[in-house]
Amino acid sequence: MTGPGKRSTIKHVNPPPGGVGLREVSMFPEVKQDALKRMSYIEGHLVGIRKMLEEDKYCVDVLKQTYAVRRAIEKMESLLLEGHLKSCVVDGIQSGRAEEIVDELKDLYILSNK
Repeated sequence: MTGPGKRSTIKHVNPPPGGVGLREVSMFPEVKQDALKRMSYIEGHLVGIRKMLEEDKYCVDVLKQTYAVRRAIEKMESLLLEGHLKSCVVDGIQSGRAEEIVDELKDLYILSNK
């Protein structure tokens, strides 16, 4: 049963390149709900950008929209990272997996700066 402040468990079946295998991840439901809402916004925005390109809209106008999508993705990433730090990282360290958790965070930091 989940409620406010409780976490739901989801499984990652197809990890990203360089990712890990199957893993259960606890995510706060409000974080998941907010991230999904942001994804819907981003997807809709991308459809609009495609339409602008197909209609040969002014390049500066298209670029302004791509910058808006980038900011939306960054906000979603920040939300997910904060949720991860408050749940998975704490749980991982408490369960004796501190070295693995630090390695994952290091990998995320490296990826974010590429």
